[in-house]
Amino acid sequence: MGATTFALAERLAVAEGPRRVESRVFHAVNGAPEWLYPVLWGPMQLGNLVVGAVVALAVALLGRHPKVAVAALAAVGLKLVVERIIRDRLTADLDRQRPGTSQVDAILRGDVPVSGHSFPSGHVILVAALAAVLTPMLPRRWSVLPWAAVGLVAVGRVYVGAHNPLDVTAGLGIGLTVGSLLDVALGDEHHHPSRTAQT
Repeated sequence: MGATTFALAERLAVAEGPRRVESRVFHAVNGAPEWLYPVLWGPMQLGNLVVGAVVALAVALLGRHPKVAVAALAAVGLKLVVERIIRDRLTADLDRQRPGTSQVDAILRGDVPVSGHSFPSGHVILVAALAAVLTPMLPRRWSVLPWAAVGLVAVGRVYVGAHNPLDVTAGLGIGLTVGSLLDVALGDEHHHPSRTAQT
């Protein structure tokens, strides 16, 4: 699912028609009211390498899952590697610039860069990978929380003018792929007993 999401986002990113639709979606989110900025700023920090890693490690260690903590660190490292490979090689001919350069009248909030490669969103890669790693160890009633965070980060990155919608969609796809691979590496013991019993 993750690889398919990324491949679809990459294909749409080079097509003229979808890019026009993407621009309309961008402006709808980016033009949302200013009071949303302080609401979205906090969740967006989960996509920050240091903050995301610390939160994931804390959850894993408090839940007494040291292997999950190692997987969370691995997710951080893989995010850096995969993002660099994609930006430097796979999408070398895909000149996706930040909204500050590529979108007319983009509203930039905070210290987001005006220019530079924006495909895919590194923040979303990280938070989606961590969500995929952490979700199986959580009680079912809490399992929605990591994915709510992913949604807030994705919307937030478009809202502040850091990324276009297909950038965050591609980041979601990559993050899901990375997280799923790490889940496989962790094995069955990764799943929370109460979740396993209910499936």
